[in-house]
Amino acid sequence: MSARLPEVPAASGDVRLTGATVIDGTGAEPLDDVEIGIRGDRIVYVGPRRGGDVPGREIDLRGRWVLPGFVDAHVHLVMSTSADAETQRLWFPEEAVVAAIGNLRSTLEAGVTTARDLSGLTPGYRSAIASGALVGPRLHLAISMLSPTGGHADPVNANGSLPAWAERGLASGCAVVDTLDEVVRTVRALVRTGADVIKVCTSGGVHSPHDSPSDTGLPREHVAAIVAEMAGRAGQPVTAHAQTDAAVRAAVEGGVASIEHGYDLSDETIALMRDRGVVLVPTLSTLLRTPPGPADPVRQARQERGLASISAAVAAGVPIALGTDAGIHEQGRNLTELAHLVRVGLTPVAAVHAGTLAGARLLRLDGDLGSVEAGKLADLVIADVDPLRDIAALADPQRVRAVVQSGRFVKDLDALSR
Repeated sequence: MSARLPEVPAASGDVRLTGATVIDGTGAEPLDDVEIGIRGDRIVYVGPRRGGDVPGREIDLRGRWVLPGFVDAHVHLVMSTSADAETQRLWFPEEAVVAAIGNLRSTLEAGVTTARDLSGLTPGYRSAIASGALVGPRLHLAISMLSPTGGHADPVNANGSLPAWAERGLASGCAVVDTLDEVVRTVRALVRTGADVIKVCTSGGVHSPHDSPSDTGLPREHVAAIVAEMAGRAGQPVTAHAQTDAAVRAAVEGGVASIEHGYDLSDETIALMRDRGVVLVPTLSTLLRTPPGPADPVRQARQERGLASISAAVAAGVPIALGTDAGIHEQGRNLTELAHLVRVGLTPVAAVHAGTLAGARLLRLDGDLGSVEAGKLADLVIADVDPLRDIAALADPQRVRAVVQSGRFVKDLDALSR
């Protein structure tokens, strides 16, 4: 079943990219001295250089590497990482919007041409990108995440007050549901508003005011009801924020398509995920971030357990897709996740696959995105570093020299398109 393909402005005319090494996102080994033919917004040829009278302006990419545009399957683009909490508390609402617009651009320029925002962004941003008013990744939106009262999606403080971001009207990212009727009604409203994915919280979270990762969230029965509600609706899979084994088990048994985090998985739950094809989006960039201040033994223990859990899932063959939890992780540094995926057992080629075709498949967009293949949309990343020798270098957006989205150069540090 295909999902709604987010629109972005498309290029016109013919272009030939020649001489690069291509890592196509399928998991295949790289190909040297490749020609990529682009007509309008689509790739029409990938292979050896063609001779004769081939249409299109040639762009010489010798000494560079071409990869598919990356898919970050877990971002929060309304959350600023460029200003501290006190500064943000004093923002006017429009300053928060401007910050989100900056996050959209920096995410695209990092090499992410498609992003799944798992609470916070509203469809107005998606529409503005489609019209060309904003520059940013193609967007799949959850709009809100769902939890019980006092759970991960409940921003209300104990005294009834709201944090500054919620007071500014950004509480669209939160939906509190306690009964089955509330669950179904809220999900239907999200679909009506334009949600591409439904995000549930079957555990608590680190930054919630009233719970912790070890707390329970929505029960399996509520998850199953949401999955049943989504059955037959093209493009609205269900994903679960789940940090404990019990939370992951409840989500998987409820029928979700993917698990976000998964930092405490038992062998039995890993086997269940593998057997059902449930994708793990481990957000290691957020797990492994180290905030300023003295060492925190609790955080270190959580990191060690998380790494062991994800490594075991990788070894068992659970499908992996790249996600960063950007907003908690630094915005615009999305490809930091690639080296973390290698750390837990993926090869560099497999890490690229997790960040491209696997992510597109999770979003049900793999018919159009995720690999450098004829017929796909021309979403490409052009780098000046060999990712298979130094995949960590892609974390630096300066090593991503150009980004092509629907055949258009939306980033071009070396003036390749001129």
